Amino acid sequence: MGFNSSSNAVMRLGLSSSHENPSVYAITLFVVLLCACIIIGHLLEKSRWMTESVIALIIGLVAGNIILFATGRRRSHVLVFNEKLFFVYLLPPIIFNAGFQVKKKQFFRNFLAIILYGVVGTLMSFLVVSLGSFLLFKKLGIDSLDLGDYLALGAAFSATGSVCTLQALNKEETPLLYSLVFGEDVVNDATSVVLFHVIQGFDLANITWANARQLVENFFGLFVTSTLLGVAVGLLSAYIIKKFYFGRHSTDREVALMILLAYFSYIFAEIIDLSGILTVFFCGILMSHYTWHNTAKNSRITSRHTFATISFIVESFIFLYVGVHALDTDNMIFVSNSSSTLLGTSAILLCLVLLGRAAFVFPLSFVANFFRKSENDKIGFKQQFVIWWAGIMRGAVSIALVFKKFSMSGHSRLEGDAIMITSTITVVLLTNVVGGLLTKPLIRLLLDSHRHVGSSMSSGLFSTRNLPLLSNGQHSDQSNRDTGNPLDSNQTVHHYWRMFDDTFMRPVFGGRGFAQPVIPDSPRETEGTSKSEN
Repeated sequence: MGFNSSSNAVMRLGLSSSHENPSVYAITLFVVLLCACIIIGHLLEKSRWMTESVIALIIGLVAGNIILFATGRRRSHVLVFNEKLFFVYLLPPIIFNAGFQVKKKQFFRNFLAIILYGVVGTLMSFLVVSLGSFLLFKKLGIDSLDLGDYLALGAAFSATGSVCTLQALNKEETPLLYSLVFGEDVVNDATSVVLFHVIQGFDLANITWANARQLVENFFGLFVTSTLLGVAVGLLSAYIIKKFYFGRHSTDREVALMILLAYFSYIFAEIIDLSGILTVFFCGILMSHYTWHNTAKNSRITSRHTFATISFIVESFIFLYVGVHALDTDNMIFVSNSSSTLLGTSAILLCLVLLGRAAFVFPLSFVANFFRKSENDKIGFKQQFVIWWAGIMRGAVSIALVFKKFSMSGHSRLEGDAIMITSTITVVLLTNVVGGLLTKPLIRLLLDSHRHVGSSMSSGLFSTRNLPLLSNGQHSDQSNRDTGNPLDSNQTVHHYWRMFDDTFMRPVFGGRGFAQPVIPDSPRETEGTSKSEN
């Protein structure tokens, strides 16, 4: 009797997306699963194999199987995937937090290599996947796809998901490698999304040299204008908080204003057909450089951990959803009679991902090393292999783009569409579960030191080492010894940027050393007084 009641409860969860009160059952389930991820992640934090993303995927797979069993194989998920929900609500906090906590010196010192991997490499991977799928899918009898579908697949599968590797790397021990993997991951996502949207708006039925040139111009124009918009909103937030100093009365207002302006930058970019990912990423960088230093001390601590917490929850939710959705019965109905085609499609996509990754990581690493004068600054073969490995995993961006192209309201319309969606989920699961389990041992083996692998999974978001600005620069010297740009050998770029920043930017927009003075009855003075009394 107890089993029947439990089974009925699970059935309500599984069928809730098409009945009344869908959010109550779905949210309840995912809250429970998120709690399970945190608890199990804490218990397995010293594991030599498991990472947080792998744990979330496995828990999602288990939950999906339970729902599938309890509903008599009628339904395996509780939410219908909505790519608009993903791009509007789930992706912005992850990208913003990435920009907000990025170590700016490392990022910009390795900017040349990051752009090579994140932009040029993504375009090369796009060509490999698009051309390979175009040539090989037809041999499997898939004739329902047109040129736009193959190009969309290439853009979707060019988006990497390096979360597992970033969780395993120790940014203090390998600052250069971490900076390259982290920077490429963010720039790669932005490039893939921009490329996808440019292709969607391109007239593929009338391809001419003039149209091709227009495509390239639109692509790079989106990059530049999206970046400038993010910089503008970041500077606006810094000026407003410096000018009005909300922390005088309420740290809550400062944090709320930062969150709202960051989200505004993303939404406004999407409204005017720019790249919200690039905009909110550079908005985060500008906010961490100027705005964050203009706030009260309580606001700094609160904002930093608030952004990290929201990003952590959203990332865990996405991996949980991928696991739960893996056995989607709606798609299985379409592909039930095409299992060999599904297997072949998944294998082809996986091989193209591996090949496309190798096609640019090693050649572009050679190019990057050509401009690095010191042997100590060059990207070694083992580091190149880690970079290649980090990028073979595919994540939520790939799934969202494929759903956006091959589904309507989360449901497949044709057998070919269902095969593409199911193959994508298969590749994402395979690369993240298998690749994620092997990441820690592989990094430990290649980097030849246990110090390079983070000892704690859950500390990845919340340790002060990963929140560099909380330390007020105390780790800056150590973390920036690995430089990549040859211009940095004499500090030319950095020197002139600091002169410009200190002379023109910080007096207007604030920042470290240019923050508001202590004002009577402000949180800063109260904190200073209480500390002196203690």
